[in-house]
Amino acid sequence: MKYQIDVGNVRKIQSSIWESIKSTFAFRKGYGEPLPIFGHYGGVFQCGADRLVIHTDGVGTKLLVAQALDKYDTVGIDAIAMSVNDILCVGAEPLVGVDYIALEKEDGELVSEIMKGLVKGSEESSCAIIGGETALIPDIIKGGKRPFDLTFTVVGRVRKLILGKEIKKGDCIVGLESSGLHSNGYTLARKALDISKWGNEMLIPTKIYVNPVLEMIGACDVHGIAHITGGGFSKLMRLNPDVGYHLESMPKPKPIFEELAKEVSGTVEMYKTFNMGVGMALVLPEDRAYTVMNIAKKHDIESSIIGRISDKKGVWIKDGDKETDISIKL
Repeated sequence: MKYQIDVGNVRKIQSSIWESIKSTFAFRKGYGEPLPIFGHYGGVFQCGADRLVIHTDGVGTKLLVAQALDKYDTVGIDAIAMSVNDILCVGAEPLVGVDYIALEKEDGELVSEIMKGLVKGSEESSCAIIGGETALIPDIIKGGKRPFDLTFTVVGRVRKLILGKEIKKGDCIVGLESSGLHSNGYTLARKALDISKWGNEMLIPTKIYVNPVLEMIGACDVHGIAHITGGGFSKLMRLNPDVGYHLESMPKPKPIFEELAKEVSGTVEMYKTFNMGVGMALVLPEDRAYTVMNIAKKHDIESSIIGRISDKKGVWIKDGDKETDISIKL
């Protein structure tokens, strides 16, 4: 059976949300004033001389894989990774954050296991956890052996504001390897994969890129950064919709992606849903690519030049003998 998710419809919902919240910017002037940056990887606001960014994200239905394996000590890493990796994309270092754990019923052992991952993610990202919320909502939290939900909100400081406006024809795209599926596409993956066979690999935590990417930002003139999560590589359009992103030299997918491809509707859907082995993509001048790749190597991360920028708008992936545009146009 073939599965697919309507990413375009999701983007329409997101666009309607942005239209709703824009008017609230007027509520805050001076200290804490929001900057009019819409549709990017975090909300940016001005606090004195500092530009701060805030972002929240969750682990999604990967939690059901944790329940299937009765293993909960890594999903906290995913919760932190999803937020801290996102704010890297606007050039920000994580500072502090708060967690949210929603439970069906009191379960101290479960919370203790979740906290192991949160503390580990905090250590890897140098992000202090300064508080949080634990909620008991049995009428909402259901499903699985020990139902729960988990999210993390991070506040970071912008080192260099990176919004993608500087991306231009001739730039290259460097991909940093993922640790696996990371934390997106699990509604589809759980249907397509046999958890008894693939469960342990599905539960590998999302790679945290904070230290290498901050070093890359300091060493190079990085023009754009994309965290490849929901929407897959169509997310590159978030950086700059006025150029073309050609993914011509993607790394060979790991076996788990090859297995997924047997059940997913074609190459296009795979690249619109999964990271295909690339967790972060950096756009920069071609003559700085090897600086970035050397930094990645120092941090034990595989990397390669996966594509280039043209003036042909869209996100183009090789699909057999042709190039197909996987971008979502609203």
